[in-house]
Amino acid sequence: MARQRDPKRDEAFEIWKQHNREITNRALAEQLGVPEKTISGWKSKDKWNDKLNGVLHKKIRSTPNEKGTKKAHAPNRKEPDAEEAEIAELTDKQELFCMHYLKSFNATMAAIKAGYAKESAHVEGSRLLRNAKVAEYIRELKAGLQEELFINARDVIDYYVKIAFADITDYVTFQRKDIHTGKYDTLLNEDGEVKEMVPRVESYNEMFFKNSDEIDGTIVSEIRQGRDGVVVKLADRMKALDMLTKYFDLLSEKEQKQLQQEKLKIEIEKSKVEIKKLSDDKSDRPIQIMIKRKGDPS
Repeated sequence: MARQRDPKRDEAFEIWKQHNREITNRALAEQLGVPEKTISGWKSKDKWNDKLNGVLHKKIRSTPNEKGTKKAHAPNRKEPDAEEAEIAELTDKQELFCMHYLKSFNATMAAIKAGYAKESAHVEGSRLLRNAKVAEYIRELKAGLQEELFINARDVIDYYVKIAFADITDYVTFQRKDIHTGKYDTLLNEDGEVKEMVPRVESYNEMFFKNSDEIDGTIVSEIRQGRDGVVVKLADRMKALDMLTKYFDLLSEKEQKQLQQEKLKIEIEKSKVEIKKLSDDKSDRPIQIMIKRKGDPS
């Protein structure tokens, strides 16, 4: 009795097609709960790339049948199962070659490190790169590396996002409080007579640090006891903003808006500082106005 075709086999192809080929065998295997090599076997046996490109052709007999002769019935071939697909996969040496090749892109060196003889490594390396299964596995490994690199890059970006958009109130709470000094001030009326005695009040700022389990300590670069109290220093915000500007296209739409708003705030603060400097300048020196024509040398 013929072995029933695994329904996950067609499902795997559909998922791969929906992802426009940009899903790794490992991701597919995890999604469907099957071994990674099984996915690779299905992809090879069912010719997924050919199906998607629309170039899957039926084999046609090249020799015409003579009239009156009976066609020989070829024996029914059993559909290869997952175990057979795995056997048809790469050898350990071939897999090692692929891994070493991605590190250096030197086929000869990769062949030597994979265990092939030095004398024939150059020939073996070239031959392996022409092997369809080897080439496919290299592509899969490349895709996996790119996926991991993107995740790592996104982790770095997320870290800079946290620094750039950090709010001091995430770390401390502060408020202004009034206290009674125990003294009184005399309040006079229009005639200079004592109207009432009012308590003298002094104001001060009160600040509390949040508990360590309530804050994100990854962006706190320094905590120390200063002369006037505890000093908390966050990671360099300007550096984070500069880094995010370089990778602007990788940010979400919300993050892009936040970045633009933060940069605008900084520009406004810079302008305020410049205006204050000008207003504080008490120099009596005359202001020099220089008019230049376009094209005049500096």
